[in-house]
Amino acid sequence: MPQSGTVHNIMGTGMRNWTAACVTLAFLAGMASTGPAFSAEPRKPGEYPPTADSLPQPGVPKGKLIGPLEFHSKVIADTVRRYWIYVPAKYDAKSPPNLLVFQDGQRAINPQGPLNIPVVLDNLIAKGDIPQTLGIFITPGNTGTEHYPDGLGPQGCTGYACTGNPNHRAQEYDALSDAYTRMLIDEIMPEVAKSYKFTDDPKKRAIGGTSSGAICAWTVAWHRPDAFGNVISMIGSYTSIGYRPATATTPMIPGGDTYPGLIRKNPIRPIRIFLQDGTADLNNEHGNWHLANEQMLSALQWANANADEKKVPGARYDVRFEWGDGAHSDVHGGWLLPGILRWMFAK
Repeated sequence: MPQSGTVHNIMGTGMRNWTAACVTLAFLAGMASTGPAFSAEPRKPGEYPPTADSLPQPGVPKGKLIGPLEFHSKVIADTVRRYWIYVPAKYDAKSPPNLLVFQDGQRAINPQGPLNIPVVLDNLIAKGDIPQTLGIFITPGNTGTEHYPDGLGPQGCTGYACTGNPNHRAQEYDALSDAYTRMLIDEIMPEVAKSYKFTDDPKKRAIGGTSSGAICAWTVAWHRPDAFGNVISMIGSYTSIGYRPATATTPMIPGGDTYPGLIRKNPIRPIRIFLQDGTADLNNEHGNWHLANEQMLSALQWANANADEKKVPGARYDVRFEWGDGAHSDVHGGWLLPGILRWMFAK
């Protein structure tokens, strides 16, 4: 069974619904295996079918997805990337909307993928579950080419099916430096703002990603909590991918597995974070993904408890988590995404 939890008594309707949904899935699977009244196969570990909120619904006003737009960064020199802008159907520049930034944009917008974020935003905005929200979906950078390469992904892919990774992903996403943060906040966001306004309130901005895109999102908020107060972390790679040993001429470069220690030893940032992972996530030379996510959760919990015990004034981490039974996949995160956004952006 998936496990869910909250920190600091954050137990809203959304979490109860998620827990109930997990129980319902298991119950239906059990009924299907014991009687002829149900024809469905028992649920298998890692199966999380999309909810109605992740599928196009009749009569729902559709936002506009602009892109792909190509971008050459000066902060991360010699890279080219693509990004898309989601503009809600009732966008009004006089009332700047919330902001959602998601890494690996080519997968985030894929209508055949488990995230399908533009459709999720359409549905939640139309129902009034979240305010008007602008989306920016960004690919990692690619080096060695003047333009972003087409056809990254399965052989012969076209359009949205080309969801493969460009060649500079790990260097950007798994680094603990502020280079990606500066590229996003100082370059891409001002470029978008030339055409579409969005809120400057960090509590109404969220940044998210899956796998290395998740640790990238956390790194942005860690460096600039004044710019992003909410983080969506799915199957986060809080492991040693970015680690480089010291050489005779260069210092050691730490990897993402150092974040739990950094969280424990630094002042608390005003960050709200949702952590999702699966108990069958990766275990390889870089680390054990699920244990790494458990370490992140433990560090955030300890930082809050320690601050409370010592009566330290100021911020506390606002944390929810959900451990499923899947592997290194976006499926469980996609299943949870509508509820995550409701929690983060509730009116």
